[in-house]
Amino acid sequence: MKATDVILGEPHPRRDAVGDIYKTRDATALRLYGAMVFHRSNLYTFHRMPTYCAFLGHNPSVSLAELIAAVPGFSLTGRPAPDVALFSTTEKLSPGLFSTLGGTFAIAEGVDKPDLSLSDGPQVLLELAKKIRGKITFGLRTVGIPPSTIKENYRRYKDTLKRAGRPVRYIGNERKPAAAVLLHDAGIISGKHGIELVIVALPEERIWMGHTIAIQDVDAYTKRDIGKPVRDTTVGLLPPKLAQVMLNLGLWLLQSSRPQLDKSQIINRKSQLTVLDPFCGTGVIPLECLVRGWNVFASDLSLKATNGTQKNIDWIRKEMKILKKDAESTVWKQDACNPFALKKLPDLIVTETSLGPALTRPPSEAPAERLRKQMEKLEVDFLKNAAATLPGVPIVCCWPFWRLHGGEMIRLTGLWEKLPSLGYRAVMPAIPKSKESTDFSLLYRRGEQIVGREIVMVQPVKK
Repeated sequence: MKATDVILGEPHPRRDAVGDIYKTRDATALRLYGAMVFHRSNLYTFHRMPTYCAFLGHNPSVSLAELIAAVPGFSLTGRPAPDVALFSTTEKLSPGLFSTLGGTFAIAEGVDKPDLSLSDGPQVLLELAKKIRGKITFGLRTVGIPPSTIKENYRRYKDTLKRAGRPVRYIGNERKPAAAVLLHDAGIISGKHGIELVIVALPEERIWMGHTIAIQDVDAYTKRDIGKPVRDTTVGLLPPKLAQVMLNLGLWLLQSSRPQLDKSQIINRKSQLTVLDPFCGTGVIPLECLVRGWNVFASDLSLKATNGTQKNIDWIRKEMKILKKDAESTVWKQDACNPFALKKLPDLIVTETSLGPALTRPPSEAPAERLRKQMEKLEVDFLKNAAATLPGVPIVCCWPFWRLHGGEMIRLTGLWEKLPSLGYRAVMPAIPKSKESTDFSLLYRRGEQIVGREIVMVQPVKK
């Protein structure tokens, strides 16, 4: 495609959830290959946008919503597999972004070469490895490539590197790529000692190729999850990764009401937010706020919970050297349905209200209906209080839903019609429809869990 093949009009007056929309003769080509900019000589010139491949978590809809929310200039360009998303951005991803993404397992950055085929892999690998001194460790992560072809390419890539005079070894095999911990230990993620080449098969025998630039640090998550001093297993334990997702959805929610908000400034820690968690439990959300340098208010009806949160905050500050002057925290005991008296309003409320009692087996319909009414009353009372004493503050929260004996799900459906009268409206990033989402919420449940989490984003309605 030539620069003259695309004419860029004015940006659409509405910013779409998955990127800026431009008037163009070939919108698909523009989305996939780049953006046009106006040159001083009044000529349009073509600039290729960075492309990426994200390997999503076990709940792809939640993962995709988070990417849309967190990545500046995000534009979805393909879904070669249910748990894989190809996307472009208006600028290269910030190195600090990935550690804040809870729903994405790994991200690869595309090579800036069009019309690639599998036979180009060895040369691409050689070019990517130019800066590596000594022995090269490489691996392959593929999508839509047969195992026999992967096995053959491992051997071919190794032979090519050897012929180029580079000592080499590979990790992973045709059945599965190398584990995340091995990529970290082998110096592949840092780029010091190796490369993981990512190859994605596309329609019409096309190939997307790139290299892994980030992968989840399993040890770090495990430490924050089960290594902290206080854990209360009698209530539903919010995973740190899901807390990260909720904070990123909160950032998107805040930007939708403050268009001038610069997400890049917040991601790069040049600006910070203040978050309130009024159902803090033992502090999963407050800890994740502090890890990313945000200020946090945390409260709970239970004194045991707030004491646990404070102990966990003291622990994370010591473990990660988070100074109070860099990220403030305040913890106190309070019923979230009673008026708040904060001197300064938070930017966001991010919380998991209550999942109800722990269940050992799926409930029948009648007990589930009683639970639903009980939880709906709690949510209504909390939202009434928030609207009155925390005016104008957007909310990201988890509501419970239950799986019954027959597999049917019971959700807090009565809340949706009450939201307008409570002073809120539900919003959500635009994602493809799936069984993991509704029009205005994301459904998070692992395996055969009886109680799931419905992630809801509500914006105060201006009166």
